[in-house]
Amino acid sequence: MSGGIGGRKKKELIHLLEANIDDMPGERFGYVMEGLFRLGALDVYYVPITMKKNRPGVVLSVLCRPGEEEALTKYLLRETTTWGVRRAVYGRTALVTQKRRVDTPYGPVEVKFARVGGWIKAAPEYEDCRALAQQRGVPLDAVYRAAMRAFSEE
Repeated sequence: MSGGIGGRKKKELIHLLEANIDDMPGERFGYVMEGLFRLGALDVYYVPITMKKNRPGVVLSVLCRPGEEEALTKYLLRETTTWGVRRAVYGRTALVTQKRRVDTPYGPVEVKFARVGGWIKAAPEYEDCRALAQQRGVPLDAVYRAAMRAFSEE
């Protein structure tokens, strides 16, 4: 970890797993994404591409920590229609984050934050806000705003 102008940062290695897919029903992508997150993926995303024979397809990308790539690769090969998975290792710099629980009129919300130079970058946890919005019957944005207001007042 290092300090400096940008605030506290951690430098680490991450793995990128990718597969090109052009023959899998769209509803299966959500199932696959959920499974990848359950197995420890840091992030999962899809990018539309044009594949050979001018077919529409998707690049399915998975970011993970070292040591998790084998299980995630096996899962991709088992649960998707891909015949292969590419792997690459990248260096990553990420802000060191902290969490604080704040009280809002709708209930408690955890807020993730980090220092970036002289600024504080903050974001309410989506799952907390989603649950409160559904329980209280209010817009999600109202819960987000209340959480940020409570965070900035502390």
